[in-house]
Amino acid sequence: MSTRSALIVRGGWEGHHPVEATNLFIPFLESNGFDVSIEDSTAVYADSEVMADTDLIVQSVTMAEISADEIAGLRKAVAAGTGMAGWHGGIADSFRAESNYLQLIGGQFACHPSKHPDDVVGVEEDSYLPHVIEISDLGRQHPITAGLDDFSLTTEQYWVLSDDLNDVLATTTHPAQPWQEWHRPHVSPAVWTRQWGSGRIMVATPGHNVEVLENPNVRTIIERGMLWASRTA
Repeated sequence: MSTRSALIVRGGWEGHHPVEATNLFIPFLESNGFDVSIEDSTAVYADSEVMADTDLIVQSVTMAEISADEIAGLRKAVAAGTGMAGWHGGIADSFRAESNYLQLIGGQFACHPSKHPDDVVGVEEDSYLPHVIEISDLGRQHPITAGLDDFSLTTEQYWVLSDDLNDVLATTTHPAQPWQEWHRPHVSPAVWTRQWGSGRIMVATPGHNVEVLENPNVRTIIERGMLWASRTA
C-alpha cells in the first residue's frame, strides 16, 4: 500500500525532455511506496490542499514563468516539510526572473561552457565537454552519495551561482581555457542539499537528457536524493 505522495511537475523547454526524463523515475518511486501524480503546470503549487498532502515534489521545468501565488505556495509547502528534488535545468534553471525561487533552491544555472570556437558548429553537442564529478568530503559520508567514487561525464557541465547555505555533496571544476574569459579554474557545485524550514531540497546538475540520467552514478544520486528529500525519509 502506498504510504507517501509524490508530485511530478514537468514542462517548460522541451530540449530537456521533461516527460521522458521524469517517466524514467516513476517505477522507482512507486516501488518505494509513493503514490505518484503528474502535473504539466506549476498552477498546482497554489493549491494549498494538494501541497499539504504532498511528501515529495519532483520538478522538471526549464526556462518557464511562475506566478506569485504559485511560488508562495511552493515555498510554504517546502517550509512545512514537503521535500523537493530535481536535476539539471529542470530545477536549477526553472524560473530565472523569480528571485524567491532562486533563494529557495540555492543555486542558479549561469552557463555551460562550450568547446573551442573552431569546433563549434551550431549543434547541441557544442557544449558536451568531458568533465569529472568529484564527491566532496561531506558527500562521502552523506546517504545520497556515500560509496560513490568520482566519475566522468561527457555532457553539459553546469556553471552554477550558489550560496553557502547549501551542503555540497559533489563539485565539478571548469578549467581556464585560453579562449575563455576567466583566468583560473572555477569550482561549481554539482550536487547539493538544502534545508528550508522543515523541508529538504536536493539538486543534481547532471541530467541534460535521458542518456545522462541513465548513467548509474547520476541515477543513483537522483534516486537516493528523492528518498532523502521526502517528508517521511
